[in-house]
Amino acid sequence: MTERIRGSAPISTRWTVEPAEPRSTDAAAILRLYLAEMITRYYGRPTDDAEIDRHLANGHDSADLTPSTGLLLLARRRGEAVGCIGLRHLDARTLELTRMFVRPDTRGQGGAAELLGAAEAAARELGAHSIRLNTRKDLVEARALYAKHGYTEIPPYDNHPLADHWFEKQLG
Repeated sequence: MTERIRGSAPISTRWTVEPAEPRSTDAAAILRLYLAEMITRYYGRPTDDAEIDRHLANGHDSADLTPSTGLLLLARRRGEAVGCIGLRHLDARTLELTRMFVRPDTRGQGGAAELLGAAEAAARELGAHSIRLNTRKDLVEARALYAKHGYTEIPPYDNHPLADHWFEKQLG
């Protein structure tokens, strides 16, 4: 899909998804937006940079989403970072999906499906047979997305204090 800006050559409106270092400028910015939304939705109030910094300092920094413990994928549209998704190893055959996020101003344009498809392809390349994830009850859009893409609800596989729902997909 392409579009034209007056008097210019067509520009791509496609999503691209590629591995990223969580501490890179673009990835860190998207991960901060992800964390801001998770905090705001969970507590039902706005957050600020200081609160986000505290969460990052308390282990929500995504540092484990690097080889050999995991992978972070960054979505771009027109060259701009607009989303992310992470995978972390649970065991030799199972990866956990985490940090699924698409910037609000780009939602509804296919980015979530692109990220999910890229994560599943990466998981297969890493030798995984299944992907698991946990999510919260307030993230209804995420739960609908996972169900639409073949993830089924399973009993808890971890004791994450904020998780309300657990899903799995066999990669076949």
